[in-house]
Amino acid sequence: MPKIPLVAMISGNGSNLQALIDAATEDAPFRIAAVISNRADAFGLERAQRAGIETRILDHREYPDRESYDRALMAAIDGFSPELLVLAGFMRILGEGFVRHYRGRLLNIHPSLLPKFKGLGTHRRALEAGEQIHGASVHFVTEELDGGPVIMQGEVAVRPEDTAELLASRVLKREHIIYPLTVRWFAEGRLRLEEAKILLDGQPLARPVVFDYR
Repeated sequence: MPKIPLVAMISGNGSNLQALIDAATEDAPFRIAAVISNRADAFGLERAQRAGIETRILDHREYPDRESYDRALMAAIDGFSPELLVLAGFMRILGEGFVRHYRGRLLNIHPSLLPKFKGLGTHRRALEAGEQIHGASVHFVTEELDGGPVIMQGEVAVRPEDTAELLASRVLKREHIIYPLTVRWFAEGRLRLEEAKILLDGQPLARPVVFDYR
């Protein structure tokens, strides 16, 4: 089976990118065609370069508005003809036109059990809310921020001694498992989005697949 090309988008450290690089083995059904960042100092760019992956930097501050930046971003992405686009810590809100352009082939990972705690500060907010279970979600991206259909979630138990930092470190380990697995499913043709419905192995996914590592 030929490998599908994907493009990864990052803004920072790129630990989820590293998990995808590690998963892109010789027998993997996908390859990372390029890594694109909006920040020149993103360490994830170095991770990509070490792995021999082509990189691009598009600094959003060099564009007058979101629409012009999104157009430039789409042109850069489409130059690699990806079948999948993955957000791996890309800290920019993408416009509706961008999201529509990649609908059904745009994935994101979010550090909470969606629909809980959309947006930023998820670990602190989970602790403040007294949650007993926390985790991460992989979802298709739609026009609603962190609101697209959820494919897979990884759970962790919240411990009495947890700080936001401790909780974040355990959740991140779950992210590094569930994101590459979801990408593999997509690349194998097992996973797709039709209308607003997730199909896995041809069957509607009634609820997210949950990996419980507690």
